[in-house]
Amino acid sequence: MNVAEASNASEAVLEEVQTAVIGEQQLFETIMTAIVAQGHVLLEDVPGTGKTLTAQSIATALDLEFTRIQFTPDLLPADITGTHIYNEHEASFEFERGPVFANVVLADEINRAPPKTQAALLEAMGEKQVSVAGDTYDLPEPFFVIATQNPVEQEGTFPLPEAQVDRFMVKTTIGYPNRVGELTLINRRADRHARTPTVSRVVDRETVLDIQTVPETVVVDPVIREYLVDVCRATREDSRVDVGVSPRGVQRLFEASRARAMLAGRDYVAPEDIQAIAHAVLDHRLVLTTEADVRGVDSSTVVDSALNSVPVPSMVEE
Repeated sequence: MNVAEASNASEAVLEEVQTAVIGEQQLFETIMTAIVAQGHVLLEDVPGTGKTLTAQSIATALDLEFTRIQFTPDLLPADITGTHIYNEHEASFEFERGPVFANVVLADEINRAPPKTQAALLEAMGEKQVSVAGDTYDLPEPFFVIATQNPVEQEGTFPLPEAQVDRFMVKTTIGYPNRVGELTLINRRADRHARTPTVSRVVDRETVLDIQTVPETVVVDPVIREYLVDVCRATREDSRVDVGVSPRGVQRLFEASRARAMLAGRDYVAPEDIQAIAHAVLDHRLVLTTEADVRGVDSSTVVDSALNSVPVPSMVEE
């Protein structure tokens, strides 16, 4: 599969998802960028904005096995990864796989569970495997987590550990639709009998795996690589930042930029690809100083400063 074919297939998936979910085009492109780049997605917003529907619709359009884990304060790690069950007939223990063994895992309201349970996803997200009682089990391919969370100001929520937040390639929000969007929402509801809209399959599992290999063929010029690294390093040099973008974050921005270029139908990365995905990849990786928090500074402002402080390289066609 070449870049043009992968771009067209991805666009078809996005169009199908948007028949069910009302939202900005950029939101769906950001999510698709992470999926193509084999990353995980964190959706943060207030209840009722379509986070769960978005995840379900994407899984259906991609024709992938889907599971949903509802995170609650009493959820245990074994409820996610699985556990060994004693088989009386065989007189032995057998591993019963948990809901994490799927292609698309919706971790719904992930910050309603305590940190120990949240951390149960760490190995799965980072290594695409789980370890239970000394045994290691591989997760299916492709595998990605779409987690939803309510803002930490909501009652009964726990902030995600920094190590887990860093495992998400992108973090984004859906937000409220505009007036036209909400009118479209109820017009669509009036035209169907079911409460929840549905989407159709667009591609299959093998096609998804093929699409995920295409960004590896996208060229990143040395000057573009330097620009990407300098933007990330600029976040560490900002006096308002306590912890800047990690080396893992630099690599994730590189991978996301290649995927973003592929979605645009190009076989090379341009500065606008980095700029388009920078906030989704970098904002949630920054830890600001206490003084910056008190002054109301947010991570988005810091990333904007980094983007504005690094000269944008010119693209010269040979």
